[in-house]
Amino acid sequence: MELAWRNMFQSLAKNKSANKLARKYGLRFGARRFVSGESIVEAISKVAELNKSGRVVTLDHLGEFVYTKEEANESTSMSLKTLDEIHASGVQSHLSVKMTSLGLDIDKDLCLNNMRKIVSRAKQYGNFVRIDMEDYAHCQITIDIYEELRREFENVGLVIQAYLYRTEEDMKHLNELKANLRLVKGAYKESPDVAFPEKKDVDENYKKIIEMHMLNGNYAAVASHDEKIIQFTKELANKHRIDKDKFEFQMLYGICEDLQNKLVKEGYKVRVYVPYGKDWFGYFMRRLAERPANVWFVLKNLFK
Repeated sequence: MELAWRNMFQSLAKNKSANKLARKYGLRFGARRFVSGESIVEAISKVAELNKSGRVVTLDHLGEFVYTKEEANESTSMSLKTLDEIHASGVQSHLSVKMTSLGLDIDKDLCLNNMRKIVSRAKQYGNFVRIDMEDYAHCQITIDIYEELRREFENVGLVIQAYLYRTEEDMKHLNELKANLRLVKGAYKESPDVAFPEKKDVDENYKKIIEMHMLNGNYAAVASHDEKIIQFTKELANKHRIDKDKFEFQMLYGICEDLQNKLVKEGYKVRVYVPYGKDWFGYFMRRLAERPANVWFVLKNLFK
């Protein structure tokens, strides 16, 4: 049953008609738990609240299903505006971007030029940009563009997914660039030809790449709500005397608030991934696919 739910929500995440319908009716039925709002004003307000509690943030202007140059440029403008608002408000937040929203499926050079604009603006403000990893079909080209940007900029990082077979080799290559990586398990539906189908294998590979990256001395953002993974990271850092300023824990907005605050009290840096924007449906569906508890939360809101 859980697998059926997961597959259904992952399929809905890519459904353009469902996305269009969701945008018409706005953030209802529980989506506000995971999405900070549709406007930058709402998002900055949430960031300020999180900062007051000792947490830092990475903001993401949500965008999927971009098929024209004009849409890609509009999404780029929103990313630039987000950086401007972060700087103007003085909140502590990085920026996260999905390159498909910046024209990756239209033209690689278009996307690369848009990325240069964004990373340059962030550099001007002394800020940092994280490139989200998307599905397997976009994996190699995402890494290729990251490498090009990394030759020009230091303030850009990448996300790497533990559920892919190729990840360990990618990590070895990215170590040569001293890459700042956000390490995740992975949230997309992938074929067993390219990804571990069993959770236990994903978990083991996740631990392996966390250890690889931290022992290489590169900055690690361990993005997980799994307390076993978090404890593993703590013990690894203690065993090898890795300073707390060499890594951070990252979690999603609206999930595991108590755990986030507990880690802050223990002296760890906690960064909350805060999405906003009108194109929120795909992101919301993936959150529902990840945890059955999220589905029950939404169903309770529907009956209310």
